[in-house]
Amino acid sequence: MSTQSSRPHEDVPVTPEALRTRYESGSTVDELVANSGLSYGTVLNRLHDAGTVMRTSWQTRRMRQDPQARRRLAAHLRTLYEEHGATLTELAAAAGGTRRAARRLLIEAGGTVRTTQQTLRIRAAARASERQKLAVSLRARYEAGARVPELAEDCNYSVATVYRLLQQAHTRMRPRHRHGPADQVRKRS
Repeated sequence: MSTQSSRPHEDVPVTPEALRTRYESGSTVDELVANSGLSYGTVLNRLHDAGTVMRTSWQTRRMRQDPQARRRLAAHLRTLYEEHGATLTELAAAAGGTRRAARRLLIEAGGTVRTTQQTLRIRAAARASERQKLAVSLRARYEAGARVPELAEDCNYSVATVYRLLQQAHTRMRPRHRHGPADQVRKRS
């Protein structure tokens, strides 16, 4: 049992947020107890109140062994988030952790968390951009002589969708030639 005073030290902030910041910077619960003068249970409760994701002792050792690796991971997650429009769930998968841990790393790297609506707008813009690129590609192939059914089969879209994409790309359409059996019957009558 520790013989620490039950009163916090004047120079060490003991708010839940301050304790969380120190913990996320690598301090252990025991170190926070020793530096703050609070009891072990109080420190744990304040960390919990601040929404802190607790580490295992193994994670603490790993973090202390290579703090540069944490900074690199945080920077990588920020790049994925800001330049590629990744979600917090995708960042968590990339980091092998939780959404909360990914959010914390993103903020540590200087990133700003988006709202759900902002993420949806980014995703919609990316889809529109990809669709426009596809439309331009289909136009080039169509103007080089490819037929719409061939294009539809190659890109796994319906013929109607390919026609819409070609119209979106302002493609000048060739006249339709009907040389099938139904046309021959009409000509004979």
